[in-house]
Amino acid sequence: MLTVYGIKQCDTCRKALKLLEGRAIEHRFHDLRVDGLERGWIQGWLDSDFAEVLVNRRSATWRQLDEHQRAAEGVALVDLLLEHPTLIKRPVFVRSGAVLAVGFDGRTQAKVVGSRRW
Repeated sequence: MLTVYGIKQCDTCRKALKLLEGRAIEHRFHDLRVDGLERGWIQGWLDSDFAEVLVNRRSATWRQLDEHQRAAEGVALVDLLLEHPTLIKRPVFVRSGAVLAVGFDGRTQAKVVGSRRW
């Protein structure tokens, strides 16, 4: 099953969910603020091929961080993302424990919709 991690109020997440529902792709939504976030998930996401795009460096939350926080790596970065889930680029698509895609641009849409082996 496809799990979509995001934030309910996020426009991009809403668009992704609407597309999945419209294509009858079975999925579940996990709200990072409401349902929580686990250290192991973040570490796995950072260990994936999507690590470079996982941190949303365009967010208002990112702009509010000091230089030390912006330079976080390893455990410090995981801690930062746990503390500020809005720093995670959304949505994060996970299937069978592996990250399928992060974000929802045209290429990601094609990958998520085109990969029907859920």
